[in-house]
Amino acid sequence: MKGNSSDGVWRIAAIVAFALFILVMIIYVTKPGAAKGGKAGDSAAALSLWTDDSAAKQELTDYMKSITDEGSPDFIPIERRIAVFDLDGTLFSETNPIYFDHSLLVHRVLEDPDYKASDSELDTVAKILQWVQDGEYPKNMDTEHGQAIASSFAGMTVDEFEDYVEEYGKEPAPGYDGMTRAESLYKPMLQILDYLADNDFTCYIVSGTDRLIIRGGLRNTLGLPMDQIIGSDEVIAASNQNGEDGLSYQFSDGDRLILKGDFIIKNLKMNKVSAIAREIGVQPVLSFGNSTGDSSMAKYVVKNNPYKSLAFMLCCDDTEREYGNVEKAEKMRKLCEEEGWIPISMKNDWTTIYGDGVKKNPDAGLDTFDKEYEEIKDRLEEILDDAA
Repeated sequence: MKGNSSDGVWRIAAIVAFALFILVMIIYVTKPGAAKGGKAGDSAAALSLWTDDSAAKQELTDYMKSITDEGSPDFIPIERRIAVFDLDGTLFSETNPIYFDHSLLVHRVLEDPDYKASDSELDTVAKILQWVQDGEYPKNMDTEHGQAIASSFAGMTVDEFEDYVEEYGKEPAPGYDGMTRAESLYKPMLQILDYLADNDFTCYIVSGTDRLIIRGGLRNTLGLPMDQIIGSDEVIAASNQNGEDGLSYQFSDGDRLILKGDFIIKNLKMNKVSAIAREIGVQPVLSFGNSTGDSSMAKYVVKNNPYKSLAFMLCCDDTEREYGNVEKAEKMRKLCEEEGWIPISMKNDWTTIYGDGVKKNPDAGLDTFDKEYEEIKDRLEEILDDAA
């Protein structure tokens, strides 16, 4: 009887020990910072394309350790871990030699044999090609370009438009060997997106580029869900709506969604903040940008935030691997000092930009813009004469 009693005690002890082990494992796995391979603790591997002495990387990893630790006064609950990113110049090349969406308009108007451009669209493209020549961003280009994109693709369904942009993104990236336009993403910044996701952040693109262009052009390379992409907007209507007000028209069985041809808003500066308020609904805690067009977003994120927050700004200071602008980069660095933002040096903080298989090559396709400028520059003289 004693032996049986002893066996029973050991059996009970074993069951209790096993139950305690299961409980400890549940607590460990569900504790912020423990799941997904340790999260914040794996920063060296997660950010392997960042240099060891990168101050920006250190700022971010220190921040992550503090806000994912439940015992820290800086702890942020998962539902409030929101990060916002500009696209062009922050995640995606804007210097080959101009923004993706501006190049898309040039392609549509001058290179697409199936499209007959309007005079206003030709005028806008002429100004874009002048910008390529002299580096001066044309006055009113934000709205003129937005309207030209909307009108030049009017009548396409949303799917057709996004498919068109996807095909355009497969073209070789001008100024580089070894990548397409859609692949022109900064690999160290893609690591940031992954690192944040591993730490339970939801990341949003908040861009000045038309959101449908981003969704189509980068659908296979960026890796973010469509509902996390916010951008400039144009009017979408039903194919049988025929101008009828949307408050009276009802979507019918035979309808498809088409581009109506009207531009709504350019998502820059204060418009980015308004878009965040409308579409995200909470104040983000991390902001990543690269220009004064992102300043309002950065200030919104770090000012009067109930949670610890940071703003990062990329400085386009790499002229060897990229088409950087040292003067512009220095201005951004000074602005970061004034505002308390964290500068990211493309030259010094990254071991690569586009990957080892990609090489900068000024002879790869950039001359196309020069040839098109010669063909259309007479139109610029007419524009100037009309303005006078």
